Amino acid sequence: MTRTVFEKSDVIPLVTEVFRELGYNGASLSKITARTHLSKGSLYYFFPGGKDQMVDEILTHIDQWFVKNIFEPLEENEPREAIEHMWREIDAYFQSGQRICLIGAFALDGTRDRFATVIRQYFVRWIEALSAALVQTGISKETADQVSEETVAGIQGGLVVSRALNDDSFFERTLARLTQRLSTSLS
Repeated sequence: MTRTVFEKSDVIPLVTEVFRELGYNGASLSKITARTHLSKGSLYYFFPGGKDQMVDEILTHIDQWFVKNIFEPLEENEPREAIEHMWREIDAYFQSGQRICLIGAFALDGTRDRFATVIRQYFVRWIEALSAALVQTGISKETADQVSEETVAGIQGGLVVSRALNDDSFFERTLARLTQRLSTSLS
């Protein structure tokens, strides 16, 4: 049975989850229609450019979420509050490790070259936004850069290992350790 949708904003989350589950190469049009219950006509209506357009719009959607919920708060709000907010939002967004980072997954496969600029900008902005917040707390720029890189790498690594072990608690423990390490840096 096909699903009825009225706006592209309804479709993007459905298609995103198929790419999260199957990756770029595994997400064929037939698998996307089967898993989303959308007709091929609906998919072509919303994404006349096909799979590449889907991924472009998914990456834009993810970027907009991170700008609003992670990057801008780190760049504009009181730094300690913004960092606490980041931990809550990251845990919720990645569903305590049950949801992979699609941008991170694309960075690891053949999709990386096709979407390299977007992937790079995502990680650079996150590291820079966190580093800027840490500098505002009085940490040296050099230390803030190092801690930010380790934090983002730890989050991404925690997602990968949690998925590989099929153990959601691994991501939760990773976030707890990263939070503690960052708190120690702020002390």
